[in-house]
Amino acid sequence: MSEQGAGPAWATAGGGWASQGAIFDHLFRDVTGAIIATADPAGIVLDVGCGTGALLEAVAEVGAQPVGVDISPAMIEVATRRVPQARTLVADAGVADLRALTDGAGFARVISRFGVMFFPDPVSAFANIHRAAADGATLTFVCWQARPDNLMFTLGTDVLAAAVDPPPTKPGPGEPGPMAFADPDHVRRVLTGGGWSEVDVRDFTFTSVYSRDDGAGGLTDGVDERLAVIGATSSGALRAQLGDDAWFALLGRARDAIRAHVVDGVLQHDNHCWLVTARK
Repeated sequence: MSEQGAGPAWATAGGGWASQGAIFDHLFRDVTGAIIATADPAGIVLDVGCGTGALLEAVAEVGAQPVGVDISPAMIEVATRRVPQARTLVADAGVADLRALTDGAGFARVISRFGVMFFPDPVSAFANIHRAAADGATLTFVCWQARPDNLMFTLGTDVLAAAVDPPPTKPGPGEPGPMAFADPDHVRRVLTGGGWSEVDVRDFTFTSVYSRDDGAGGLTDGVDERLAVIGATSSGALRAQLGDDAWFALLGRARDAIRAHVVDGVLQHDNHCWLVTARK
């Protein structure tokens, strides 16, 4: 979930995501699989907001040529170590000269896992990506639906949000943020405005399982993994505001809220998204 196009704040804040990349890859493995199956990578493939390189790795595994762009230096560093054969660039895909990364040939495929919802001017950004694509290229990405049962954004974090004074403000409809593409009609308008055709937006639901191998032949309950996700995606501002004692007490309440969702020793929940495809 790389906040591509989110500006200098994300360029420095991406370190938390980079440090927990393995957990995010575990949670989003079905998204990675769906994107690869749908896009059928071939030739030179651009991953927009590539994060720590899960899609780059998957592209390389099927014999295509991966190219990753992200504005977080920490994430690009991890992705480059993980997929040394990939070409990577710290840049904003909305404005960078992306076609130069293909020596003028253009990308045969453009893909993204939660990396395209953060452009300040999405029409301009997708027009820039369109210019970098070869004739006949396809675009495939997954983005979030805005649903109250998408626990990825509320489980445990609602406890932290309630302690923030003043309360955090959420981006409005269509504004840069995780839910920028929640409205499928907005997605169609943005992509069509950026020059893409044959735009298709379909429901995509997958399950995130937090529980992992505990190293002793069993599984963790997933609570600590969820807390790690919260730590990676929340700034340290609240901890500084509250002080350590209050902060750890708050984490205890968040832990209790998370544990209430553990069923048969496993923490998991469904996620509701859009799987979007288009063609140049």
